[in-house]
Amino acid sequence: MAKNNPHLNPDAFRDALATVKEDGKRNWVYPKKVKGFFYRYRTYLSWILLAILFAGPFIQVDGRPWLLFNIFERKFIIFGAVFWPQDTHLLIFLLLIFFVFIILFTVVFGRIWCGWACPQTLFMEMVFRKIEYLIEGDANQQRKLNEAPWDGNKILKKGIKLSVFAMISLAIGHLVMAYLIGIDQVAEIVSKPPAENLAGFIGLVAFSGIFMFVFTWFREQACIVVCPYGRLQGVLLDNNSINVMYDYVRGEPRGPIRKNEKEVSLKGDCVDCSLCVQVCPTGIDIRNGIQMECVNCTACIDACDEVMVKVDRPKGLIRYASENSIKEGVQKLITNRVKAYSVVLVLLIAAFITLIATRDVFEATITRSPGMTYQLRDDQTVSNLYQITLINKTFEHQEVNLESIVSGYRVEKVGDQNWVLEPQSKMEGRFFLVKDQISVELPQEEVSLSLTHEGVEVEKINTSFMAPVYKEN
Repeated sequence: MAKNNPHLNPDAFRDALATVKEDGKRNWVYPKKVKGFFYRYRTYLSWILLAILFAGPFIQVDGRPWLLFNIFERKFIIFGAVFWPQDTHLLIFLLLIFFVFIILFTVVFGRIWCGWACPQTLFMEMVFRKIEYLIEGDANQQRKLNEAPWDGNKILKKGIKLSVFAMISLAIGHLVMAYLIGIDQVAEIVSKPPAENLAGFIGLVAFSGIFMFVFTWFREQACIVVCPYGRLQGVLLDNNSINVMYDYVRGEPRGPIRKNEKEVSLKGDCVDCSLCVQVCPTGIDIRNGIQMECVNCTACIDACDEVMVKVDRPKGLIRYASENSIKEGVQKLITNRVKAYSVVLVLLIAAFITLIATRDVFEATITRSPGMTYQLRDDQTVSNLYQITLINKTFEHQEVNLESIVSGYRVEKVGDQNWVLEPQSKMEGRFFLVKDQISVELPQEEVSLSLTHEGVEVEKINTSFMAPVYKEN
């Protein structure tokens, strides 16, 4: 990294954050508008990813959302498959697979996710920043506008910008709620007065306000201060990891270069124009080496390539590269670390597929009704009241029945209703377990119950039955 560059002070840039002044106040970043090869394709990709992101809640598979993360009801739908609290072990495996994949991807390709696909970067750089450029102009114009007194022009531009930002933040807030509770419930909340669904209304306002705050004021601090991913770089990256890198071997020592300058010179290719710093959305100098604040957005690559063309030098002074490829001219992707992470990832995926293939199609949980033990009936029987939670993980309607495997017990459903479950749904019911009092020999007895569908047992459940021991008068 920077410590291998003899022309740089590896400690100078680590003394403070680029977004904090010496007096501790916020150093507002005004990134210069950038254009170029990478920015153009990042824009194209952002259109695709944002379209997928906004279309996600509307995509349904057999009448079910394609993606749903309902933390309130503890129901998750991932690519059409439903996961309930009983599937926590599957979700843990899924999260492990995701984290190991991120680690593996970072070890090889660095923070390419942050610059190209992270929602924070997509919205900040490809939506809000573009609108800001359109309304307030480039970096210098924005700086002058913010320093100017509050006249009619400033009020108009700031008012228009904040109004547009508020509308987009509302849209994002509704989008997040749609992923949490479903598009149908969001539509219901929006179509009714706030008083009829106060919790949902407060949620929409809260999410919209958070996004308004993040993209209007907090901005790059979300990546620098809040997101832990940048801090993990020191653990995940090595000298073979590909990042946005400055070629200090070729670039140093810095100095002005005139086009078509052919004479032998001790100067490197870096003209010290500082455009790479001016376009950086986090305000860093990429020439200092890999830094926590760098999100690999490639803005510095496009800015530098444009300058290299003007001074008749090869492009790629700043490029995707590894430390070893710059220092030694050798790029090695498949290292022992990559192999180890790949093996772990394959094993996790195999285990997850096995668990999915072997998981039960029904889940039943029985609990005793709170605050109740047993009930003595006039017909000389004793009963216990239970609650049952049924989960249908199939894609078909299922009618199930519950009966006792142990002789002497019978099941009485509360309300005598049929237990019919919709596809991929959950149902809660209540039932009595009844036994003749004269046959009670123990104060507590283990009872096995069978959950059947069309005469075939789909689940076996054990519970306990409490009753006073029968004594003859």
